[in-house]
Amino acid sequence: MILFASLAVFFIIAVAIAITSLIIYILLRIGAVSSVDGLANTGTMFIIVIVCSTSIGFLITMLLGKISIKPVNQLLDRLDGLANGDYKAKFNFGPIASSIPAFKEIEDSLNATAKALENTEMLRSDFINNFSHEFKTPIVSIAGFTKLLRRGNLSEKEKQEYLEIIEEESLRLSYMANNVLNLTKVENRTVLTDASTYNLSEQLRANALLLSDKWTQKELDFDMEFDEHMISASRELLEQVWINLLDNAIKFSPRGGTITVSIAEENNCISVSISNAGKEIPEESLNRIFNKFYQADESHSSEGNGIGLAIVKAVVNLHNGRVSSESKNGITTFTVALPKSQ
Repeated sequence: MILFASLAVFFIIAVAIAITSLIIYILLRIGAVSSVDGLANTGTMFIIVIVCSTSIGFLITMLLGKISIKPVNQLLDRLDGLANGDYKAKFNFGPIASSIPAFKEIEDSLNATAKALENTEMLRSDFINNFSHEFKTPIVSIAGFTKLLRRGNLSEKEKQEYLEIIEEESLRLSYMANNVLNLTKVENRTVLTDASTYNLSEQLRANALLLSDKWTQKELDFDMEFDEHMISASRELLEQVWINLLDNAIKFSPRGGTITVSIAEENNCISVSISNAGKEIPEESLNRIFNKFYQADESHSSEGNGIGLAIVKAVVNLHNGRVSSESKNGITTFTVALPKSQ
């Protein structure tokens, strides 16, 4: 507003001086003002300058005052609303935006900012709600079975069963807390400081072996026929990516199914795809599957907490890569594309 007022004052002064100079020039040309050796009478000129400048400045000010400042007031009100958490209303400069490209760019930029803030607020709210629910469920379970054990009059078999449930729920809480901590660490990082060059193919095979207990129980086969590929990245962070994706593939594969892992290179990009057969993920879920605590299949809620894929996305983003998902014809595939060197 200060800049706008300064420009307005400068404009009024400039216009007043220009018009006054033109009037004096005309008066001199027609002989209305006496002059000596080409110089106008000082007293007369002073009076003319004062009268003309004051009159013209007053008229211009009145004219500018007639111009509606409603768009400016609307902009200020909208900015106040945005600062107070109102992300719904849109910035609209009206005809001025269509006639002046700069105002159109400002309008689009402000609307994009409002939309981004709205999405961030929605994610924050969803995160808090889901986080509370995910933590509450095992805690309630532990408290309930602990109460049953304290009452006594239970058979040895029932005691062991309840203790196993308490142990599982405690481990679930611990796993969830570790995942949230890992996600927070990754999201708070902006630069990779531990990148090194290593054999990506070997890492994928090793990570599959780490999960051998899970996939052997479901009698799954692994198709991992690929060449040796090197990459420069954070070995520790990418290990979280592969374990999460492989664990998901195992979790949602039918008994006796096959998990396929492939690697492809093109220019300075290396892509890893992990596919499994099973129930397809709906399109609306694919768009949200990387959100914190989101689970596409609620029937598997006891097997996960919806943080794994959020970690995958955060780690891939940190490596300046991209992750995508596809689910059709009974096959679900997650593909991670990364630059070969950081």
